[in-house]
Amino acid sequence: MLGPVLLAAARSDSIRRIVSAAPVTKPVVTRFIAGESVDETMPVVQDMADRGLEVTLDVLGEDITDRAEALRARDAYLQLVDALKPLGLGAGAEMSVKLSSFGQALPGGHELALANVRTVVEAAAEIGTTVTLDMEDHTTVDSTLAIHAELRETFPQTGAVVQSYLFRTEDDCRTLAAAGSRVRLVKGAYKEPATVAHQDKAEVDKAYIRCLKILMAGEGYPMIGSHDPRIIAIGQELARLAGRKLDDYEFQMLYGIRAEEHDRLAAEGHRMRVYIAYGTDWYGYFMRRLAERPANLAFFLRSLATRG
Repeated sequence: MLGPVLLAAARSDSIRRIVSAAPVTKPVVTRFIAGESVDETMPVVQDMADRGLEVTLDVLGEDITDRAEALRARDAYLQLVDALKPLGLGAGAEMSVKLSSFGQALPGGHELALANVRTVVEAAAEIGTTVTLDMEDHTTVDSTLAIHAELRETFPQTGAVVQSYLFRTEDDCRTLAAAGSRVRLVKGAYKEPATVAHQDKAEVDKAYIRCLKILMAGEGYPMIGSHDPRIIAIGQELARLAGRKLDDYEFQMLYGIRAEEHDRLAAEGHRMRVYIAYGTDWYGYFMRRLAERPANLAFFLRSLATRG
């Protein structure tokens, strides 16, 4: 019941100010956020690599309000590319980008976001890695997928994210499951109306499996974004039935959640990629993590009680 409330709070400026100002909040946030700067985050990336894990990095920030902010977001990713280069991890350390941080919602935002993300994708390619376009609320899907298609003409390794709770996603999976594509499938973490998205968790889970079957049967590279043990097991079985080798798909999980499972899957020979977010604009990301799993919210509330 609290999930929709937390998702609504994720975009509330007044609640943002209250939560961000609370002295007990920041120590809890560090469970999910690797650091506030790129320099703080690189040791985490290296530790993951040393453990046989791959990463995708998200410079926190979304829903920007002017072009100057969009340029700063672009430049933060270019700084990330510079920091990754000496590590020599190649595709083992890719990047995830929210196009709203690159100006997608501004007037002329589609072209602005495309120009900004293209610069980052070009820089990523120069160090042997790539970018995946995160998906945000349903109003951004058409623009995001159009930008993805245009980028893939020159940089075919550019990835896309789809969300199983949207009614349209099965059709999107059929379109995206083409040779050379990289598609991350997640359940979805935004508050969406019943006109466009499943509202019942069981229906979201069923849709996830239907979408995963499409991706596994296709010619692309599926990326299973889930912490759900049942979905992980189903993903392994679908990969086996599709005749996929262990390097023909991967699992993805969030930093700070089920770390022991990250290591277990990697030890079994699976490609396991950890989604690492960093930066100071953590509020929206943090609130969506609380909304996704009751265990996350319970952890936060216990920490507030203890530190309070």
